[in-house]
Amino acid sequence: MRKLLFVVFAALVLVALSGCNKEIKPQDRFAQYVEHWNKQEFGKMYEFLSKDAKQSISKEDYIGRYEKVYKDLEIDNLKITYNPDMEKEYKKEESASFPFSASMDSAAGKIEFTHDAKLLKEEVEEEDNWFVAWDSTYIFPELGPEDKISYSAIPAKRGDIVDRTGDPLALNGTLYEIGVVPEQMGDQKEQTIKGLSEALGVPEEQINKNLNASWVQPGYFVPIKKVSPEDKATLDKVFALKGVLKQDVKGRVYPMGEAAAHLIGYVGPITEEEMKENEGYSSTDMIGKRGLEQVLEKRLKGSNGIKIGIKKQDGSEVVLAEKPVENGENIQLTIDFNLQQSLFKELGGKPGTAAAIDPVTGETLALVSSPSFDPNQASLGFTGEEWKALEGNKNMPLMTRFKQTYAPGSVMKPLTGAIGLTEGTLTLDETINVKGLQWQKSSSWGGYKVTRVKDPGGPVNFEKAMMYSDNIYFAQEALELGKDRFAAGLKKFAFEEEIPYAFPLEQSQIGSMDSEIKLADSGYGQGQVEMSIVHLAASYTPFINKGSMIKPVLLEGEEKGQVLKEGIMSEETANTVAAAMAKVIQDPSGTGRAAYMKDYPLAGKTGTAELKKSADEKGQENGLFVAYNPQSPKLLIAMMVEGVENSGGSKVVVEKVKKVFEENKARF
Repeated sequence: MRKLLFVVFAALVLVALSGCNKEIKPQDRFAQYVEHWNKQEFGKMYEFLSKDAKQSISKEDYIGRYEKVYKDLEIDNLKITYNPDMEKEYKKEESASFPFSASMDSAAGKIEFTHDAKLLKEEVEEEDNWFVAWDSTYIFPELGPEDKISYSAIPAKRGDIVDRTGDPLALNGTLYEIGVVPEQMGDQKEQTIKGLSEALGVPEEQINKNLNASWVQPGYFVPIKKVSPEDKATLDKVFALKGVLKQDVKGRVYPMGEAAAHLIGYVGPITEEEMKENEGYSSTDMIGKRGLEQVLEKRLKGSNGIKIGIKKQDGSEVVLAEKPVENGENIQLTIDFNLQQSLFKELGGKPGTAAAIDPVTGETLALVSSPSFDPNQASLGFTGEEWKALEGNKNMPLMTRFKQTYAPGSVMKPLTGAIGLTEGTLTLDETINVKGLQWQKSSSWGGYKVTRVKDPGGPVNFEKAMMYSDNIYFAQEALELGKDRFAAGLKKFAFEEEIPYAFPLEQSQIGSMDSEIKLADSGYGQGQVEMSIVHLAASYTPFINKGSMIKPVLLEGEEKGQVLKEGIMSEETANTVAAAMAKVIQDPSGTGRAAYMKDYPLAGKTGTAELKKSADEKGQENGLFVAYNPQSPKLLIAMMVEGVENSGGSKVVVEKVKKVFEENKARF
């Protein structure tokens, strides 16, 4: 019995030993290596390397090299495939070779290659095993031990922004890089540095830091700051200093300067925060900071070209992947260069805004905000003091006023009249007969009364109410409509909805009309009613287009003459309101009489919006005017000027708009 047990035990030991000595196949070893490779487990991959491979590169360098290559080239979707003959035996061989394929996405596109992996049989701790005879060709087959991987970006050209005729509003032009050659300053170094600091707004410490950089040699040109070639005053100052020179460099140029700064915006160096919010940028890129440069950034920027290759030791290059450069899109606006300048000039730096449109096609011909700033200087970089001055300016030159909403005042009255005529609460033969300048519906209003500018001295119908801009008439009309019908009528004019427009605008608001006083005030554009200048201009288009409101457009490629709101009113109502607006200017008693031109008839409406916190105080007044030529409706202008309470009210705006029509009537 003991003999039988011994035989069984010996047999089990032999089986166990035979299991321990089971031969490891090179196919299985490389399959494990590939598995780690696909997971980018570079540390585990290193353990599969042969003795010679490990002598050629340390584990730290091996891991670091793979990580750097994959990070720098933005490698993604890595897939190593390997399909050997798993049945083949390698009992007597000391080496084995297996083909494998690699596929990966990179910053420059897909990289694919096939290669042969060589494995060597080596003894480790008295046991044979298979190890990868790794070298740099496993990264890329063409990569020799002394070769370098190259990554080059080909910058995309930023697209131009041009006006309706192709005149540039933003383009890639030439700037002057102002700098110094140290050895040419001679004994005037202190004076030159001080003069540059004062002229360029760059601290002396920064200039000295540039001059003391490790790469600087006595005869080298050391850049300090870029300057616009148009900045003659600054150039005269710096070129009078010893050792100061310039180099031409590429940069963004804004030919209209302040006149279109808010509309076009400017570009500047990308910040860390912007890098996080936007993909595909490097730390040296420029990005749109304001205006259309920012709004249309993706279209303007384009896509940089990228080439990934291997610089061979003999100087040749092997291209692994190449993404062609895609230049930014050139964008044409409907803006008219000359009209934009004309409107900006008439605002004269006063706080205000203006929009000019073709009321039939909806094309935006000008869009202005005043006061403004120099986008050329903004792109080059304002100094800390310059930024402080802009931000602290009480007139807020950095505010984009044409995207904001404001109380429309009496320019709202044509809309109120049209709603009343449509709803039947207003008839042309109906009159009101209120004596004096003030009126209230009942004593429940307390001390509050609606005030009008002049006492007409008799009954007032719709036409006269428009001519005299009678607040009392339109307050009563709003009350007659009631808040529900009035609000519904305003919504037909696109109040409280986003108007699709290339430049984001604030939504025009109806606000609260939860009391009779608020409802009455809303009827003549006070209360809490607010409109953007673009919406205001568009809201007058039904009076020209048989009752339909035209969608304003800013990009030349957009469809012209789109109907935003169809059939807001009947053609008869549109003509009735338009005729009343013609009287506002054509009749000697009209509030817009100052815009009268014998050879160029205008129709329109004046308005004054008073901004105050309480009924018994005197507030700031904004003057408004909307006008167009009803006989040839190619140009409609809406303008708002802030703070006109001590300079003639809306008449100030009427005169400015008239001058713009006079300057441009031959073209429109």
